[in-house]
Amino acid sequence: MPITKLDPKTALVLIELQKLVVSRTLAPFTAEHLIKNSVSLVSAFRKAGLPIVIVNVMPAQRTVPLRSDTKMPVMQFQKEWADIIPEIEVHPDDILITKHTWSAFYSTSLDEELQKRGVTGIVLAGVATSIGVEGSARGAYERGYNITFASDAMSDTNEKAHENSLTVIFPRIGEVDSTKAILEYLD
Repeated sequence: MPITKLDPKTALVLIELQKLVVSRTLAPFTAEHLIKNSVSLVSAFRKAGLPIVIVNVMPAQRTVPLRSDTKMPVMQFQKEWADIIPEIEVHPDDILITKHTWSAFYSTSLDEELQKRGVTGIVLAGVATSIGVEGSARGAYERGYNITFASDAMSDTNEKAHENSLTVIFPRIGEVDSTKAILEYLD
């Protein structure tokens, strides 16, 4: 569903625009494309005086081992991988959230921070569409936020999963449109 409006108190929520994540092969959009559109959104939200949430991920250590038949690779995370890419230019008044699961809402202060600011809507962008973005979108929907998805400011490591999120899941819980369309509503 294309964008019809943005709430007066809408926050931009950027998911995992950090060194490790954007260094991976992404589809359908390259990291450069994703970063360009994300920077455009950040600039417009700053100009409008609206909140910006920057979310990184540092996966929690598992207390229960994965089943032996699980195909998930075990990765060793280095602290600097959680650093937000420099193009985003984090400001002191940005809301910084470190998540440990797929959702930026699970076991974090994100909902509390948004509530303090009177936020009722969010624009979601970032990586990976089918994991961090979708996980956070589900958390936002469960908490009653109006959600707009910047379809060309998100990407995935699996193009089919990206398309499923955009065409099946996201239209059920929010509005999906381009960065350009969202920017027009902010003007």
